[in-house]
Amino acid sequence: MNHYINFIIATIAINNNLFAAEAGMPQLDPKYWASQAFWLILVFIILYTSISKFYLPKIKKNLDDRDNKIKDDIEDASKFKELSDSKIKEYEKILENAKKEVIKIHIESKNLLDKDIQSKKEKIEKEIEKEILNAQKEINELKKNSISDINKISENIASNLIESISGDKLNESSVKATVDEVSKRNAGKYL
Repeated sequence: MNHYINFIIATIAINNNLFAAEAGMPQLDPKYWASQAFWLILVFIILYTSISKFYLPKIKKNLDDRDNKIKDDIEDASKFKELSDSKIKEYEKILENAKKEVIKIHIESKNLLDKDIQSKKEKIEKEIEKEILNAQKEINELKKNSISDINKISENIASNLIESISGDKLNESSVKATVDEVSKRNAGKYL
């Protein structure tokens, strides 16, 4: 519908000399239309050629470079992501192996220390038993020696007592025999 209205307005304008060529607008005068069309076509061809040959290739090249750069960046990013994922998996595997190795070393060192402690404990117990046996031998020797010393002291005391009480000196062999008999009877109580 709009086309019909535009067509009617253009027809009325042509019939009524509304182009105003006589009023000082030569571009609306039909006799200049051929030269105007020539220049219009010439300028259009020059603009079209310069845009299509010089500007559009540069713009297209820039757009293609940008697209290629974006694609390369995306590919690099995906490669780096895959690489980082593989490195993370390697790190986790190394960490897991290290934990297992630490546990293994801990168990081995614990077992080694337990064996070492056990061997040292046995060695110390043997030394203690040896020292106890030596001490018992010394004690037994001291007891035996002390009995003879006690008998000598007892003989001296008994002979001194009897001498101080009776005033007579007794036979040393009889005093010794009496002390030996008493000490043999009572030796089991003290030894």
